[in-house]
Formats: sequence, structure tokens, C-alpha cells
Amino acid sequence: MLLYVAVGLLVHLVFFASIFDIYFTSPLVHGMTPRFTPLPPPAKRLMLFVADGLRADKLYELDEDGNSRAPFVRTVIMNEGSWGISHTHVPTESRPGHVAMIAGFYEDVSAVAKGWKENPVEFDSLLNETRYTWSWGSPDILAMFAKGDSGNHIFTDSYDASSEDFGAHDVTKLDTWVFDHVKEFFHAARNNQSLLSKLNEDKIVFFLHLLGIDTNGHAHRPTSREYSDNIKLVDKELKEIESTVKDFYGNDGKTAFIFTADHGMTDWGSHGAGHPLETCTPFIAWGAGIRLPQKVSAQKFDDSYLQEWKLENWKRQDINQADVAPLMAALIGVPFPLNSVGIIPVDMLNTSDLFKAESMFTNAVQILEQFKVKMTQKKEATLSFLFTPFKSLSDTKQANILRKARYYIKQKKYDEAVSLCRELIDLALRGLAYYHTYDRLFLASNVVLGFVGWISYASLLIIKSHCNLTRGVSSEAKNPGRLLPCTFVAIGLFVAFLLLIQACPWTYYVYCLLPLPIWYAVLREIPVIQGFVTLLLTFRPRCFLGYLLLFILGVEVLVLSFFYRYMLTAGLVAFAAWPLITPLWTRAKRTSLSWILFCLLLAVFPLLPVVGREPDIFLVVGAGLLVLLLSLFVVTSVIKRNDSFINEELVLHLLQMLSIVLSVCVAYGTHKSLLEKQGLPLLNQIVSWTILASSFVTPLLSPPVLFDRLFSILLSSMSTYLLLSTGYEALFPLVLSCLMFVWIHMEQETLQQSVVSCKQKVSTIQLACNTDVTQCRDLYLDDIRRAFFLVFFLVTAFFGTGNIASVNSFDPSSVYCFLTVFSPFKMGALIMWKILIPFVLVMCAFEAVQLTTQLSSKSLFLMVINISDIMALHFFFLIKDYGSWLDIGTSISHYVIVMSMTIFMVFLNCLAQMLTTKKLSLCGRPKSHVT
Repeated sequence: MLLYVAVGLLVHLVFFASIFDIYFTSPLVHGMTPRFTPLPPPAKRLMLFVADGLRADKLYELDEDGNSRAPFVRTVIMNEGSWGISHTHVPTESRPGHVAMIAGFYEDVSAVAKGWKENPVEFDSLLNETRYTWSWGSPDILAMFAKGDSGNHIFTDSYDASSEDFGAHDVTKLDTWVFDHVKEFFHAARNNQSLLSKLNEDKIVFFLHLLGIDTNGHAHRPTSREYSDNIKLVDKELKEIESTVKDFYGNDGKTAFIFTADHGMTDWGSHGAGHPLETCTPFIAWGAGIRLPQKVSAQKFDDSYLQEWKLENWKRQDINQADVAPLMAALIGVPFPLNSVGIIPVDMLNTSDLFKAESMFTNAVQILEQFKVKMTQKKEATLSFLFTPFKSLSDTKQANILRKARYYIKQKKYDEAVSLCRELIDLALRGLAYYHTYDRLFLASNVVLGFVGWISYASLLIIKSHCNLTRGVSSEAKNPGRLLPCTFVAIGLFVAFLLLIQACPWTYYVYCLLPLPIWYAVLREIPVIQGFVTLLLTFRPRCFLGYLLLFILGVEVLVLSFFYRYMLTAGLVAFAAWPLITPLWTRAKRTSLSWILFCLLLAVFPLLPVVGREPDIFLVVGAGLLVLLLSLFVVTSVIKRNDSFINEELVLHLLQMLSIVLSVCVAYGTHKSLLEKQGLPLLNQIVSWTILASSFVTPLLSPPVLFDRLFSILLSSMSTYLLLSTGYEALFPLVLSCLMFVWIHMEQETLQQSVVSCKQKVSTIQLACNTDVTQCRDLYLDDIRRAFFLVFFLVTAFFGTGNIASVNSFDPSSVYCFLTVFSPFKMGALIMWKILIPFVLVMCAFEAVQLTTQLSSKSLFLMVINISDIMALHFFFLIKDYGSWLDIGTSISHYVIVMSMTIFMVFLNCLAQMLTTKKLSLCGRPKSHVT
């Protein structure tokens, strides 16, 4: 069993990792020549303001009194510059957003996990190409672009990371710090000749990163007064900085200003996904080289914002976030970032038509060079007879378009030249995508082949363990000889040779060779396959078809639940009807009623909002009180059950009740303190971490009797979960656990109707024994239902309260009892543990089900993995690389979620076994229990 688990874990890790090689690979190539517009630029310097987490609608809209929150910005829009919406890509996080704006490409999603403060991959950026860059703001962002500054021309000034405190009294200080330091910088420069000479050079950038709005959004939500006041503060300071810069340079008209954001934010204070509130950010440009406002009578957009913002008469020009980098490069005359895929919005330029045409021509050549390098790399790494070039942009077509564009520029047909360059850019970008995904079909086919082989092999193992299907099969059929292994070895050597001569990455060997041993293991079981087919032929076709359709329907409900959470409600309602169509209703009416009640209660949660709910501390307190009432009932039963009033079990329950009380007090006290802007009390923080640490130990002190141990696990989990809750989700583990307790009883009742006898009561079953009971009984169709129940409950645990949204859309409010200073990995670990707690509760209940049903843990676990793998294969075919970024991100994340769940199941199974079977004795004294 241990060997099988290890091999299965390895196989699933490969399947999981494949998605990153197929869909999450870095788009960067190297070896291009820097390109810049060969004409004098309109600006000598540029000031880039990035308001982290600023939504477009919150900046542009009027408040309830009809006044603008940002009067200076509105004045710029109406009198001085161009404006619009900058459309970001997923993931809508700070790092990818800044890379897109300053480097001009959309960073590989996996790079966010590889490095937060530094570059996991080397890339060129606008700041690398400047003569000098000065930047102020968060150390997390500034460090990304300062790393590898060989020219000693990028200067950074950042505050301490501990200043990024979501619970601080006034987080606008993060922005005032930046503005104050910029003003001091220009004031000091007047008396510093060396600095003054640098500031009077051309090709310089000032980068101001403003984190206050993002922090206020997380802490108080974007609809709050704090968020709006922070926007007003930034607007006021923008005006002062513009005045300071103009005064310093004698109003020479050579400064360009750009104000934008890296990402937006949902109404509930999170970001990371593809909601329009997260992907729509403001973009305002004014100053040197920027076109003045254009009055229009009407303009059409897919949204109705213009009328709401009262800006319908000023031309709105939307751009993609990556377009900001080439725009800034053109304004100050530096080479375009080498890996930029942005397109200059020439309509925003207030320059000559020649400059616009030359800039667009340079833009096209710069992107075309990336295409050429990408094509050359792929061509050199592929056998000539296997290589299929991108036919829409041949070498001849490239030369013709460039020659024709240059001819149009000479003939002063600038509009035609710009249009032709746009066409070339579009073709080059399509070509880049073609070569970037060149191996996708090949790799995906191998992964699918391995998937199908693994599912087949796991199914054969289950059948082989419980059915003697090889009786009467000849020994030659059972032992196919050397032909089969020799054939697979020959195929493996041939595949490895093809990969070797193409210099493929080592991961390609894994994906291409892994299906071979899997299918070899499958084909070795041909006698079992033959026996199973024979058995199916003797089975009643109508009955078999009915079971098959029911199984397919169940899997489809699980798949649909990833798209529509209310499908979980439908499934739970169907589960509630289960006792009514079986003898359980007449045999165990009280247990059946409990099952129906808790199924219907749990069915309510998927209908509640996933995210976006306002914090409601009273629901958290109410959940804690319900747990305490349940604990009092259990303590009363413990006192009645034991002769001695004071015993180890009772003391443990009382300590866990005290932990629940402390959790409720800390959660309420922290919420109140943050509401009053007094920060996170140190005592609350210490108690929270202590409760978290103790929750891993206290269940192991309880007796290894089924009911007592499971209840101890519930109390320990709830004490932590309450600290990580902000609203109704605090009730979820309690309802889920009650259903799990009833499930265990229901499964024992089903055994009373079968040939399997079960004489022990649930309340007295010992969990200390961890033996595989393969020989206890054969496999029944009812066991497939048990495996399906587990997968369904795990999916419900994942989506029941929308916890997955806390992973995809970062929302730190649930970890405020533990820390408020920004720390992505600590906060991420706490949110992940919050998500895992319902998983642990379900897996512990499943351990008990395995024991009460006397079924082989190996076989039941194999069925669970098989159902999960069928879902994963389903999602693998649903993965998209086209359409909106929300569609692409959602389709990939579904596969990643299911594969993560499958891999986690192995670890959770081990954790559940440890929590349910291990016993720590106080004072080193083991305690015996009557069974």
C-alpha cells in the first residue's frame, strides 16, 4: 500500500506539474537588438504615478453630492490630457501589474510564486533603458526593478515593510511618506550640484508607487470613507507634485505625467481574479507629448460608465496595460523594453505625424524581432520534417510589409504606415503565441494518455483485489512472456532518441515516457480485463446502464459545481432524499431525520455569496456559542458515562471549551479594535497563535475512541476557524461536522442490511487500529456510493463558503487576529489552513467510515482517487487558451484545483490517520478504554 501511494503521488505530481509546462511558461526570449524612435522625443523626463489597488470607477465617478473625489484629475481630463481605462490581465496582483506597465509584457503566472520581491526571471524594463530613474514607495515593488542595475542609475527610496499594516490607525501615511520624500528630494536637489546636473539630463523617470489606497481597500473595502478619503489625498498631492516639478524645471514644458493603477479591487476588498472591478484601472496622461482633450458628441463603449461619470463629452481612449511601457519609451526617447508586447496608443500623442509613424514602425520592428528569435529557437529545436512554420508571417511577407511601411513614411502617407505597422504587430503577436504554444498539443496528448492509463490501472487494481476473474485463464495468458516488456522498452528508447536529438527539456522526457510504464502495467492485466468483460456480459444490461448513468450524472454534477455552486445545493438535496428511497427510513428513522436535517442545512451555504459579504462578527460569536452549547451536552454525557467526576477526558473537553471562549473573545476584540483604528492588540495576537499551535496537539490527547476523538478534532479545529472567520462561514464547519457524525451512523446502519455484520456501537469503536481489512469482505456497489460521497463532501468543503475565492482573490481580513502587517506568505499559509480545516473534518469522518464499514482502505481510497481523476481529465479538456482572461484563468484554475485536491488527499489521509489513531498520554501514563 505504501509503495502504491508513493507511486500514485509521484504520478499525480507529474500530471499537476504538466500544466505549468503546457500553459504557464515564461514568454521571454533573449537576443533582440534594442530599438528606439530615431527622432527627438517630445519629453525629457516622465513622472509615473501608480496608485496600487485604485479602481477606475472610484476615481472617475461623482460622489453622492455630485462632486468629484479627484478634482485635480478631473481638471486634467477636461483641460490638459488624455484619459481612459487601462485593462489589466489576470492575475490582478501588484507584481504582474507593474511588470506589464513598466516592462510591457504579461508575466508568467507562476512567477508570482517563484519570487515576490525580486525577479524570478530576468527581463528588460523601461527603467533599465533610462539615463536615471528615481523611485519611491513599497520595498516589494521597487526591488523588482532595481535588481541587476549594472549601470548604477536606478535609485530607490522605500519605507520599512512593517509600515504596511492593515490595522494601522491611518494607512494614508504610506502615500504621504512618498509625496513628502519626493518634495524633500527636489528641495534638496537645488543645493546639490551633482544631483542637480543629473536631474537636468534627458531620458529620466520618476516613479511613485502609492500603496495607501490598496491597503485601505483591503482593510476597509473600496466603498468605505477611508478609501474615498485616500483618493482625495492622492489627488491633492498630485497637484502639489506637479506644481513642485514645474517650478523646479522652470515650467519648460518637457515633463510628461502618467497616473494609473496596477489593478483594481472588488467591493469586498480583494483582487487577483478577472472581475471587471479588478481589471479596469484608470489611465490619465498629460504634459509633454500628450494630446489635449478632445470634445466629442457621442462615443460607444460596452459599459455605461461614461454617463455615470459625466465624462461622455471628453474622448475616452482605452488601452491595454502593456501599452503603457512603449508609450512611456516613445515620450522620453529610450529603447522600447526588449520583451514588450504593448502597442503605442498613437492617438494619445501630441506630436508630428512623422513621429507617430516612426514610433509605430519602431514598435513593429521591436515586436517582430521577438517573433524571429522565437521562431529560430523553435526551428533549431525541432527536426526539419516535423517543423511547421507560422504561415501567416513568412520571411517574404515580413520584408514586404516593412518595405511598404517605410515607403509610406517617405511618401508622407503616415496614416497608411501606421495602419500597416499595426497589421504587422498583430501578425507578429499571433506568431509569438503560435510558437509559445507550439508543443502544447503534443504535451497535452501525452498527459491525457497517461491520465487514461492511470485511471484504467487503478480500476483494474480494485477489480483484481475483490473479484477472482482469472479463474480458468491459461498460464500463457497470465504470463505474456518477454514480448510485451521488450516492445515497451523499444518504444521508450525510440521516444527518448527523438527527444534527445531535438534537445528537448528534461520535463518532456517525463511527460512522454511516463505513459509507457503505466500502460505496460495495464496490459499486463489482460486476463483481468477479459474476465471483467465476461462478467459484464452476464450482468443485467438495464441495471448496469442505470448504475453507469447515475455515476456519470454524479460526476457531471461535481464538474458543474465548479461553475455553478448551486449544483452543490441540488446534490445535497438529493442526498437528503437518500434514506427515503431505501429501507433506512423504516429501520433508523431518527438517524435518517438527522441526515435530512443536516443535508438541508448544509445545502444553504452554497446559495450564500461566495465573497463580497460584509464582515459580521456577531455570526462568528453565534457560531462559537453554538459550539459551546454542543460541548456542554457532550461534557454532560461524559460525566454520566464515567464514575469519576474528574478525569483526563473531561479536563481536556473543558480546556477545549475554554479555547473556544478565548477564540470568540479574541475575534470580537480584534474586530472592535480595528474598527476603532487602534490596531491589533498584542495580547490578542499571542492568544491567536497559541490557539493555532495547540489545535494540532490537543486532539492527540483525547482517547482513541471514535466519537470522543472526532469531537475533540472538531473543537480544536473550530477554535482556529473562528479566529479566521469574518461572517457566516464560521457556522460551516459546525454544520459539516454534524453531517459527518450522522454519515458515520448512516453507513453503520446500511451494513445492518447487508451480509456484513457490525456489532460495535459507533460511540465505542476504537480508532487506534490502523490495519487494512482487505480480507474482511468483498466490494459492493454501495462502496462506490461511499467513495462518491467523500468526493462530493470534499468539493462542498472547498466551495461551500467560497473559501477558494480567498485564494484566487487575496483578502487579508480573515487573518487579522494573527497579523495585520502585510506578509503574503504568512497570510497565504493561514488562509490555506482555513481552507484545509473542512477538508480535515471530512477526511477524519471518512477514516471512521472505512473502519465502521470494514472495507479495505486501499480499495476505497482508489475509488476516490479515480473519481477525482475523471473530474481532472474532464477539466483538462475544458482548458482554454483563447477568449477572455477570466475564461482562460478559470479553466486552468479548475484543473489545478482538482489536481491539488487529489494530491492533498494523500497528505490529508495521512493527517487524518494521525489525528484519529495516535494518542499522546499526559504525564507519560497510557490510558485504557473499555470497548
